[in-house]
Amino acid sequence: MSLRGIATVNVWADDPEAAAAWYAEVFGVEPYFRRPGPDGATVYVEFRVGDHQHEWGIIDSRFRPPALATGAGGAVVHWHVDDLEKTVARLQELGARELQPITPHGDSGFVAASVVDPFGNVLGVMMNPHYLEMLAGAPEA
Repeated sequence: MSLRGIATVNVWADDPEAAAAWYAEVFGVEPYFRRPGPDGATVYVEFRVGDHQHEWGIIDSRFRPPALATGAGGAVVHWHVDDLEKTVARLQELGARELQPITPHGDSGFVAASVVDPFGNVLGVMMNPHYLEMLAGAPEA
């Protein structure tokens, strides 16, 4: 198991469009992706920001993992991993407990999960095609 790099930072908002407008002002760029829910309202907005186009995703609060809904809100940082199932299993073997099960997000290869470590911290892991594309295009060190 190795953490390869931050793949996506997710934050929660009751009004993803209002949050997107605020972050567009903060980042100085517009979001590149929006996903509507069954009712047509936006449930996910994503930006690519910074030198390495890190992903910043805003998720409708209705989809917040239940364990986070009753406590303090905050960001879940997802680290790209090469084998999601193996990584989640290893984290659980080491004493982490499931927060969000392995969950595909659409049909483009984005699959995420999160655990709570033995100390109460949330750790997100995911398979992220965008991360691999960025890595493949990075200049050699």
